[in-house]
Amino acid sequence: MADGEEDPAVFSCRCLPADPRLMATVTNAYLGTRVFRDILHVGGVYSGAGGDTHRADIPSPANVRVTVPGVDSLAQTFTLNTRTGTFSHVLQATDFTATHQIYAHQSLVHLLVSSITIQRSAPTTHPITVQLQTPFMPKSQDLDLKQGPDFQGAHYVYGRTLVPEVEGGPRPTVHMLWRPVPPALTLRRDERERCWQFLTAVAESREEVQRSYSHGVALVAAGALRAVHVRGWAELWRGCCVELDGPLSLRRALRGCLYYLLSTLPPRDCPGFLFQGISPGGLSNGTRGEDYWGHVFWDQDTWMFPNILLFYPEAARAILEYRLRTLDGALCNAREQGYQGAKFPWESAATGREVCPEEIYGAQEIHVTGDVLMAFEQYYCTTQDQKLFREDGGWQLVGAVAQYWCSRMEWSEEEQCYHIKGVMPPDEYHCLVDNSAYTNAVARRSLDFAADVARDFLVPVPEEWLDCAKRVKVPFDAEKKYHPEYDGYSPGEPVKQADVVLLGFPLMHPMSPEVRRNDLEVYEPVTERAGPAMTWSMFAVGWLELKEVQRAQSQLNKCFSNITEPFKIWVENSDGSGAVNFLTGMGGFLQAILFGYTGFRITRPSLRFDPALPEDVNNLEVTGVSYLGNKLKFTITKGEIRVQVTEAPQDPPASPLEVVLEGSGQHFPLREGQSVSFPTAAGWIQRSSTHASNLG
Repeated sequence: MADGEEDPAVFSCRCLPADPRLMATVTNAYLGTRVFRDILHVGGVYSGAGGDTHRADIPSPANVRVTVPGVDSLAQTFTLNTRTGTFSHVLQATDFTATHQIYAHQSLVHLLVSSITIQRSAPTTHPITVQLQTPFMPKSQDLDLKQGPDFQGAHYVYGRTLVPEVEGGPRPTVHMLWRPVPPALTLRRDERERCWQFLTAVAESREEVQRSYSHGVALVAAGALRAVHVRGWAELWRGCCVELDGPLSLRRALRGCLYYLLSTLPPRDCPGFLFQGISPGGLSNGTRGEDYWGHVFWDQDTWMFPNILLFYPEAARAILEYRLRTLDGALCNAREQGYQGAKFPWESAATGREVCPEEIYGAQEIHVTGDVLMAFEQYYCTTQDQKLFREDGGWQLVGAVAQYWCSRMEWSEEEQCYHIKGVMPPDEYHCLVDNSAYTNAVARRSLDFAADVARDFLVPVPEEWLDCAKRVKVPFDAEKKYHPEYDGYSPGEPVKQADVVLLGFPLMHPMSPEVRRNDLEVYEPVTERAGPAMTWSMFAVGWLELKEVQRAQSQLNKCFSNITEPFKIWVENSDGSGAVNFLTGMGGFLQAILFGYTGFRITRPSLRFDPALPEDVNNLEVTGVSYLGNKLKFTITKGEIRVQVTEAPQDPPASPLEVVLEGSGQHFPLREGQSVSFPTAAGWIQRSSTHASNLG
């Protein structure tokens, strides 16, 4: 394979994109940057009040360019290797190779690493010198940086953010140590190869930044710094393996989406780490005025979360813990708008207070509160993690959301049902509408889940929850047999993005296949072609449900116009506008594969499956699916499904599982290390029943 051209995990090019926004990103759960950018960002570190709250720009010492002046026939290659989470710039001359690598360390999340290696490729003896260019200045528009004493040869600055998010609120402190980069590096006459490593450590305390830098220096001395990083990425990929026999373009798009999403996950085996949520542009973006300023939206809970939950329930829990930590802000938001309970902000930063720069969205796009609770429900159904809900605040959040929805509804004597008035649906072309189908359906789902949890915990279910859930209006046209987007919607009105189609998935709102088809048919032609990137993935999922695989593929193919070369960075809109490194679009695309091709559906009693593979995909393997403590591997072809329990931990014990086929009712016990197979059909995975027997 030349320059990774046939390797779906390696993205290479000879020249960089002209638009710097489309550079590869290197991030972990704590810090991130675009390569060759002069700033980096840290999770949860914002500056600015209210609608001016944005990720604080932190100067990046890793913004280094390697050049070799005066060398003829110098070949350059730029490569993002998603297996190792490493970006490389290789300069190839006739007698030497210089390699510059940049990565955000996967295990030591406070470290950003830049290494430069010079290696002779011919038996020469002259010195070889490369020039290093860096515009780095330890200054920031968002931090009051001060210089402190050097530490182990590293320079040191520290400072607080300038403006708190809320009056009297905290102003996080940033501490940074970095090894300064010289103007040039030389491989001496007697050296064959040499590597120089430049570490940048960033943390919110002096103790942590020194500890992280010292740990990095010790690993450099042991020759193990990059090996530990690569091992961390290998473990991530082992737990999340999605392989398909299909077009290279699809495999590369899938790999890119997984890489950028995995780059955001909190580190494993680090219980004290406070995860700060995922914004649409990730940690590499979010400066003032760009990429939604680094705020957290429903994008995290609806579009990214299900993919993470499928493989990494521990990381999914960390996302939910972010919402738990910001519950006080959500309670304030509801009170300020005159309602009870908790209203999560349309745009969230560190406190959970509304930080959207435009008031209309924070006031009207209230479906985000139901979206947050749907993530809690999906987690509850797949993990049965009682501790999160009984001891760690989950039940308080569930109850507060239910209380909000009840206070937000108004009884209509005329229609004898509850209305939710004056909202903006996911389709942002319309505002101040009454009874948004999506908003009301997600409110009903919130109340149903709250009632279910109350019953599980033997807590009396408030009658109001049951009444509001049963009698909230979800608009439906009985004559045309479709769901109008809101009261008064007329078929043919333009729609910005996926809205009503979300009732089928992820909401799983009860409807017949005929109604599901009609919703797709009504909204597909009027949805903005160049709208947000996640839209067409949801149409694809809908058509896959109906086994219309060609129509599904034509919708999914639209996503490719949002993927830029060479590093598979997604843009929010196909014309290049909006957020970049658009994790929301990637999350939608992944769901089209992980929930569309497989037919996975997370329900209260089971994990359902009902595969539908397009013509050009012959085989799909999904390894690492987490369900009730087990790890599962699914191998799906057009003719057969094979399911294997690859891990069934004993501490705590994972629930014994079985496969049940929908058509025949056959039960297949699942035991660790063994696999069961059956002709491709719909079915589900559930806890083993006492009467289960292998009828196959």
